[in-house]
Order: sequence, then structure tokens, then C-alpha cells
Amino acid sequence: MEFLKNLFTTESVASTLIFLCMAAFLGILIGKVQVAKIKVGIAGVLFSGLLIAHLGAPIDEHVLHFIQEFGLILFVYSIGIDMGPRFFSSFKKDGLTLNLLAAGIVLSGFAIAYLIYRFTDLSSSVVVGILSGAVTNTPSLGAAQSVLAEQGASTAETGMAYAMAYPFGVIGIILTMLLVRLFFRISVDKEVKEYGSTLGGGDTQLQNVEITVTNPNLIGRDIDHIIHIMDSELAVSRIRRKNGREVVASGPEVLQEGDILYGVSSQKLINNLEMKIGNVRVLDKVDVGGPLAAINVMVTKRNITGKTIEQVGIYRRYPANITRVYRNGLMILPTLHTTLELGDTVKIVGQKDVLDDVRKELGDSLRELAKPNISSIFLGIFLGIILGSVPIFLPGLPAPAKLGLAGGPLLVAILLGYKGRVGRMNFYMSPGANLFMRELGIILFLSCVGLLSGGQFVETIVNGGVRWMLYGAIITFVPIMLAAVIGRLLKLNYLKICGCIAGSMTDPPALEFANSIAPVQAQSTAYATVYPLTMFLRVLLAQIFVIITL
Repeated sequence: MEFLKNLFTTESVASTLIFLCMAAFLGILIGKVQVAKIKVGIAGVLFSGLLIAHLGAPIDEHVLHFIQEFGLILFVYSIGIDMGPRFFSSFKKDGLTLNLLAAGIVLSGFAIAYLIYRFTDLSSSVVVGILSGAVTNTPSLGAAQSVLAEQGASTAETGMAYAMAYPFGVIGIILTMLLVRLFFRISVDKEVKEYGSTLGGGDTQLQNVEITVTNPNLIGRDIDHIIHIMDSELAVSRIRRKNGREVVASGPEVLQEGDILYGVSSQKLINNLEMKIGNVRVLDKVDVGGPLAAINVMVTKRNITGKTIEQVGIYRRYPANITRVYRNGLMILPTLHTTLELGDTVKIVGQKDVLDDVRKELGDSLRELAKPNISSIFLGIFLGIILGSVPIFLPGLPAPAKLGLAGGPLLVAILLGYKGRVGRMNFYMSPGANLFMRELGIILFLSCVGLLSGGQFVETIVNGGVRWMLYGAIITFVPIMLAAVIGRLLKLNYLKICGCIAGSMTDPPALEFANSIAPVQAQSTAYATVYPLTMFLRVLLAQIFVIITL
């Protein structure tokens, strides 16, 4: 059994990997422990790594540094691909206000950290670790450590400072939600009702519509004519004749006096439909019966993806129409020029006897969709690393900034996620594959950070580490409390404020607590709205902080 003793007591690649797996396994178990509805989540991996390193585990630092960087790249790339489709749309309507509040939280935390650096004896590597931990943002920690390593500075203290500031980073957000609720005497039931009253009125909200044709210029025209002149305003599905018979609104069908059109349109386009076609009635629910039916089909045939609805031509070859497109949590009004992408779910209304053929043509195969598109992942990471290595010369900075191994892949992934494809290369990643890649990346990264930082963790706490915790609490609490008060003074819904401050700290445990306040989507929607911009700013500013303070 001598080989086992050597494996656990001698520094080698094998022993390093064993302790890495041990840190990951124990950390995941620690993260599941719940105290007062609060879990440390994936940060448990960091704490288990610190403990194992403190106990004297022999590790190869070169191996851990490589795994740490690669894990970070996997993590930020999967985040970028996931949030890319929503990145630019998040700035619409009250999303702009929420993003401004979130940006204010990020910038004010950065300013407080800079003041701590200027007026204390703490090093740049310690303060940036406190900053990353206080805002519970792991990618910013990785970005800062990459710059520190490039500048030849030690990164061990950065990881320790992150670990010390992290706990109050979670607790401080929850405390802020409770204090704001108490200070403004907020009634959650009232906030839920107010949020509910705002639903359905958004410009992009899709509605089922029933249109009685009264425009005499359309009588005698075929549906193909209607589809082309109303392409960006109405996705027509079927026609009800005067005698009550329903037919699919396919190209050759001719409109007759008294016909009623059924379809889908955007809320903001209702007035246009009334002027161009006839009387419009918005329907809460539509029942499709008789010889017709409605089905949802997932686009999984790769020879279909990248083609427009007009090119695919379902409406020309079958008595069936695409009335909605669901993509990455978004609902899209289909037009002839809408491109179908891998993983889209389309709602189709048509004759029952052809729907199976339509389903087969589009794919609707989870097995096909589950096949990982590995080549596109490595291409995206390749481009991200190149972009992250490009020096950016900014006035006032003593050295050129770089997006680095965190910012470069993140930005490229956002753009690729937004575009969906470049030429014939599709960058779609199934939710399961994305989640696996994200979890694997963050576990590898945090395990390495803990193992690399834990050797002197207890000694650091004894010799002034408590002060690091205090500074971290200030960076956490002051910005989000100010933003929450300002948001309330601006009459923002309390539930949206909770989601906004959780998203500005990119903190899933805080979002879980916010969601427990009321069973509505306001918190999650606000979180998702500010998350993309916040993540990008956190990564960029962490690097800038290191550059201007080293």
C-alpha cells in the first residue's frame, strides 16, 4: 500500500487531481447545507479547497493554475452564450432604469474599493479580492488574477480575500431586501398586484387576435397577398367562414365577406390591424378544434437551421402556418424573413392530417438536439482568447488593459449567442450542455482557487483578516442599499428592486431568497435584465482596478 501513501503525501499530477476532485466533491455537499433559507451554493467548493490546502495537501501549482484558467474560460463562455440573445433587449423599457441602477452599484463598489486601497496599507491584490468576494462575482476574481499573474504579482492573497468577503456578500444582499421592506413599510401583496397590472401591456407582448374582415379592398384577395402585406404585423393561422367552417389560412385561400381571421400580433400593432383589415378582438385563450390543431415543434434538423420561414416554405407546401417562435426564453412574432435556429420551438396551426409530416420535417428530436456542437465551442473560445489578448490603450492607465481570459471569451460568447450563427456555423448550445459546462467550469476554478490560497488562510485571519471582512461588508452593503432606496424613490416595484440588486451582484442564492418573497416572475425577470451588463462590467473593472493600482 506504499503507492497510496505516496499518492497522498507526494506532490505529483495524480495527487493534485485527487485533491482537486476531493475539494469539488466535498464543496458541492457543503453548498447544499441550508441555514435560515440561505445556502452558500457553489462557493462551498472554495471553502473545501481552502480547508484541504490548510491541512497540508501536496499540490502541483502549475497544474492547478492551468486548470483554474481553463475552468474560468468554460464558465464565462457558457454564461455569454446563454445571455447573448437577451443582452441588447435588456435595455428596453424599464430595463434601462434597472441597468442604470445596477451599473451604479458596480461603479460605486469599485469606487469604495479604490478608496480602501488609497487610504489603507492593503495591497492591490488583497483589495481586488475583497471587491470580487464582496460582490460574489467569481469571473471578476478570475479576471483580476489573470492580470496579476501577467504583472508577476502573487494571486494567493486574492483568493483568500475573496473567501473572507464572500459570506457577507450573500447575507448583505438579503439584509438589504429586508431593511428596505421595513423602512418603506412595503406590502408585498400590494407590490404583487401592481406588478400583475403591468403585465400584458408591453409593446413586445404577443397577443392572440380575432379580426373580422371589413376592408373591402381585401375581399377577393388570397391569403398569400395578406401574408406579404402584413408580414411584420400579423402571423395569420386560420380563417372562419360565415357558415362556421374553419380552414387553414394557406396561400390559395381567398378572403370572403364576413370572414374572421385568427392569428398572432404584437400589442403595439393592434391599431394598425384595425385600420388595414377590420375589427380586432384580443383573445385570452384560443381553442383550435375540428379538422385543425395546434402543436409545438422543436427545430432540430440542421439542414433547416439558418433558413428563413419563407425559404423553408411550410405555409406553401402544407395547410399549416407558423404562428409563434420561442427562442431562449423570448417569444418572437414570425415573419417571412425570420430565421429558424437550432433549438427554436415553433407553434404551428394546421390540418391534423399533415402535422406529423411537418413535425418530421422540422425534426422535433431531443436526441438530435442533445448532440454537442463541440467544434463551435472551441472556435468561440479560440476567438475569445485572441480578443482577450489584444492590448487596449486607455488614457490615464499606466499599462494597456486587456479583456483577458475572462473578458475575451465572455464578450465573444455574448456576440455569438446574440447572432446564433456565423455562416453555416451554428453556436447553439442546449440548456443541459450549457449548464454542465458552466457548473464544471466554476467548480474547477473555485477548487483551484481554494487549493492555491488555503495554505496561509488561518494565519491571515489571525493577522488582520477580520479587517478584510469589514471592508468587504462596506463594499457589499453601501452600494446596494443606496440603489435600493433610489429605486424605491423612483417608484420602482419592490420585487423588481430585489431582483435588480441580486442581479447586480450576480448572486443566485440572493435570487432564491428574492423569489421566496412572492410567487411571481418580477424578481427573476429583473435579475436576468441586469445580469449581462453587470457581468461584463464586473470583469472589466476588476482588471482595470489591478492595472491602475499595481
